[in-house]
Amino acid sequence: MKNEEKRAPDWWRTSTVYQVYPKSFKDTTGRGSGDIRGLTEKLDYIKGLGIDIVWLQPVYVSPQNDNGYDVADYYNIDPAYGTMEDFEQLVQELKKRNMHLMIDIVVNHSSTEHPWFKEAKSSRDNPYRDYYIWKDPAEDGGPPNNWQSKFGGSAWQYDEGTKQYYLTLYDKTQADLNWENEKVRQEVIDLLTFWADKGVSGFRMDVINLISKDPAFPNDDGSVPPGDGRKFYTDGPRVHEYIKELNEKVFRPYHLVTVGEMSSTTLEHCIRYSNPKENEFSMTFSFHHLKVDYPNGQKWELKPYDFEELKQVLSDWQVGMQQGGGWNALFWNNHDQPRALSRFTNDSEYRNESAKLLATTLHGLQGTPYVYQGEEIGMPDPKWNDISEFRDVESRNMYNILQQKGKTPEEAAHIVSVRSRDNSRLPMMWDDSDQAGFTTGTPWIKIDERYPFINAKVQVEDPDSIYHHYRKLIEYRKKIPVLTDGKYVRLDEGHKQIYAYARINASETLVVVSNFSQEEARFDFPKNFTEKIPEDGSAKLLIGNTEDQPELSPIMKLPPYGSYMWLMKTTH
Repeated sequence: MKNEEKRAPDWWRTSTVYQVYPKSFKDTTGRGSGDIRGLTEKLDYIKGLGIDIVWLQPVYVSPQNDNGYDVADYYNIDPAYGTMEDFEQLVQELKKRNMHLMIDIVVNHSSTEHPWFKEAKSSRDNPYRDYYIWKDPAEDGGPPNNWQSKFGGSAWQYDEGTKQYYLTLYDKTQADLNWENEKVRQEVIDLLTFWADKGVSGFRMDVINLISKDPAFPNDDGSVPPGDGRKFYTDGPRVHEYIKELNEKVFRPYHLVTVGEMSSTTLEHCIRYSNPKENEFSMTFSFHHLKVDYPNGQKWELKPYDFEELKQVLSDWQVGMQQGGGWNALFWNNHDQPRALSRFTNDSEYRNESAKLLATTLHGLQGTPYVYQGEEIGMPDPKWNDISEFRDVESRNMYNILQQKGKTPEEAAHIVSVRSRDNSRLPMMWDDSDQAGFTTGTPWIKIDERYPFINAKVQVEDPDSIYHHYRKLIEYRKKIPVLTDGKYVRLDEGHKQIYAYARINASETLVVVSNFSQEEARFDFPKNFTEKIPEDGSAKLLIGNTEDQPELSPIMKLPPYGSYMWLMKTTH
């Protein structure tokens, strides 16, 4: 049965999405790992924020080598997370609250435990062989080319039984599917249809822009950094064709909201992926703003983040997507990134102000905002004591690889502690009870020791908390049209401390000014904007993160991590 609910076709443009990493959200069994029922139990908490869409990360049957992104069965729930009945109940409980479920779809690759791959590996003649990408060894017997895995090492795994290599762009147990094969594309359409019939309202498509590879599989000559082969499979030759087919067969008939996760993509491609005229996705994730602390694009090296580059990237994507008719998925945090609170601001002395600053800065932009669990209560990166505390396969691999490259164990451990995906995967901190109210058992990964004072209960009860700051911003997006349709104009002209911008439509102008430093900052609005600021004080302060209520004026002084949003009439 197709979703025929009566709502505007672009209803998701004024919505906010809440991302749930189920393993770390809420455990109802005492096993130490979160489950679907735990999410259902906390729906009123999420609804209290004003959230419309819940994005649930993979809960399919999986060996869990990459926390569920290695799918062994696309049609069944992993017992670690519960049952299909639990999933169906979740869908129903969301609908009762007028909320929607978006689920993760991982179809660039499957687990090597998937029946398709087991069949494919059994012989070169097996009909499932062509579901994956197999190549003969190079002349020296080594991998077919020099492409590198995103998790380190060669992107090719040798199969002794059939004397060929298969492609694995991620973990060695995640074999890339062959989208050139029409049967693979039909399998994807079938599984999407299965879940749409279950009543989900949308899909988040994992690394979906990598599904089309250069059919020649050439070596990377290193002329375009980082020289790991990605230029031959990122936004590949047939990717738009493949996505249009999914849209035609599933997304459009079921009125679904969709977001494509785009790895190492370009603005031009994201305009195409998300412009409604192209009939592909509703919106796209891009990650360029989260690489501003990567020296020469290298994730596993450290440097302070480049504030000007951060502002420029956000601005370029705001302006570019607006001009091209695309739509951004806005986010600071997700399950693959360290916490933005620790990365870009001060997560200790100014934790409260910093968390609100990040929220205000992001939620004033054009796009659909995503809130990652714990962000709304100001969860920072944890303090890591020992490498044994990490659970992430990428982090463990890199700890060894960094030492092979000459780092000391202490240096390698420090880099991993800053960059690890586990920073965002610690359990949600619900209250000050044992194990932060996450589980009655032993948690699968450690709990942040600051849970007695950083937790959801404290935040919900305090009207001035980070949680209620998010709630107000989410409500404004539904009520204030300029947040959806306003043209983006950057105002800060390269200020070393301040990020300032306006959103302008025919009737309203929204202004956001944020001080990303722990020193007081003076900000002079550009002269061509000063004349738009009303002298009678009629610009309304919608939200701020300090006790004082500053009036919008041509010259402002902002306290450390001060961040404010004003609304006024547009003057011409």
